Amino acid sequence: MADERLIQTSKLRKLMMRPELGAIAGTVLVFMLFLAIARDSGMFSPEGIQNWTVVSAQFAIIAVGAGLLMIAGEFDLSIGSMIGFSGIVIAILSVQMGWPVWMAIIAAFLLSVMIGAFTGYLVIKTGLPSFIVSLGFLYILRGLTIWLSILTTQKTIIGGVKQVAEGDWLAFLFGGKIFTGLFQWFGDMGWISTFVRGARKGQPVVEGIPMLVVWALVLIIFGHWLLTKTKFGNWIYASGGDAQAARYVGVPVNRVKILMFMFTAFCATVLATAQVMEFGSAAADRGLLKEFEAIISVVIGGALLTGGYGSVIGAALGALIFGVVQQGLFFAGVESSLFRVFLGTILIVAVIMNTYVRRMITGER
Repeated sequence: MADERLIQTSKLRKLMMRPELGAIAGTVLVFMLFLAIARDSGMFSPEGIQNWTVVSAQFAIIAVGAGLLMIAGEFDLSIGSMIGFSGIVIAILSVQMGWPVWMAIIAAFLLSVMIGAFTGYLVIKTGLPSFIVSLGFLYILRGLTIWLSILTTQKTIIGGVKQVAEGDWLAFLFGGKIFTGLFQWFGDMGWISTFVRGARKGQPVVEGIPMLVVWALVLIIFGHWLLTKTKFGNWIYASGGDAQAARYVGVPVNRVKILMFMFTAFCATVLATAQVMEFGSAAADRGLLKEFEAIISVVIGGALLTGGYGSVIGAALGALIFGVVQQGLFFAGVESSLFRVFLGTILIVAVIMNTYVRRMITGER
């Protein structure tokens, strides 16, 4: 009969090796903290929940792409610039050139995915670190975004998207809201707040679930399924864990990495399109520093910087922590600049914890 102590130790070790364990613990602690200090501030009212859910969804969308790419052993520092670039492309094509919005959106996705593929191709063919190659594209895309905007409009902000997008079928999939009738009923029943004056009297303050949140959930579910239920998911882990060994057993490492760069660009464009439809405009500086926030979300979620280890659920929880803390500090009346202090602190703690987990896995000291 096996020694029960060995069985218990083995189970505990397996639990400690779960990549999302730290993110789960962090999520619980963050919610407990803000339940204690911001319970009466409206943070957990329907309006407050919508605020931090939307912010968390923004982080989650890009964290899913960045997470899969990091597990495959690569980085993409051009995510933030891609957000600004894609948004400006949509605005120029639809507002300035008169394209149907659905066509402008599809064109932006095709262009961004092609750029992602080219980034991955350069990384593979040159053998340069993806950190360096994508850093170059960070500046290239940001510069092109500003230049294109000024060239066509003499401004760095292009408005008028909301007007041309009215009634567009694809624009709704990024900027619309679902379950509006259900939330109106909630308002009529008095379960959520409604406007008491003006043209919107009687309408619920929370009108429905934004498509941004729906996109975040869809990408999280898809990413988790891809990583844990498919052969391609095993290839992602293998490509990031030991690329040469993976090649020896027939894993198409180059193709996997390039596809992950493309998927990261796709996720960035999803966020860009949703923001353009929400604000009705595109700004050349949109997406600034988002690449680092995405990477930090993934690291909080338990991914190793060396690749080959991590989870989409962990990255999503890291994004949730970001959203809750960012909005929670506002509701608690804390100076917003402290959010950056939190980011730096939690990054260091997460890296230390992930390094410990890596040593447990590899047996290093």
